[in-house]
Amino acid sequence: MTKRYAALLRGINVGGSKKVPMAQLRAVLEDLGHRDVSTYLQSGNAVFAGPARDQQALAAGIEAALEKTFGFRVDTLVRDGAYLRAIADACPFPAPALPGRQLHVIFLSEPIAPERLASVDVAAHLPEEFRLGDRAIYLYTPGGLGRSKLAATLARPRLLEGVVATTRNWNTVLELVEKTRD
Repeated sequence: MTKRYAALLRGINVGGSKKVPMAQLRAVLEDLGHRDVSTYLQSGNAVFAGPARDQQALAAGIEAALEKTFGFRVDTLVRDGAYLRAIADACPFPAPALPGRQLHVIFLSEPIAPERLASVDVAAHLPEEFRLGDRAIYLYTPGGLGRSKLAATLARPRLLEGVVATTRNWNTVLELVEKTRD
């Protein structure tokens, strides 16, 4: 059975570090045997098709190939189309009524317990808000992500220690949902 997946690369092509040209990223994925490879934006979003496989194993294979090709590690999460659709459908915020730049999903490599985020002073960050989802944190930032104090708080290493996290705005999430439809 063939499935469509999105590879979410963390921290590439930002501020001049970890340069990964999209043409080379597509070539790396094709060399791994993935089909119908495409990229979206320059920020580390790739979509591909292949047999149904363990998503962690797919991510590990991509990470190893990227390190061999570029000489540096790139944390990668792989999510199938069904998961991405479920994330979009479960959004606890009124996504259709919000500009895409105000809503984000922080994708996580594994589930985290709500207790890990209990130290975040929610009231101090209003009107910004977050909600925990399935291996994801939904983040509402009315002033945008770049100005968000809540996003900075959630990015503190102690809160997500041992977890790979990478953020996508809502427009990108919806685009990846469309691109991974089977």
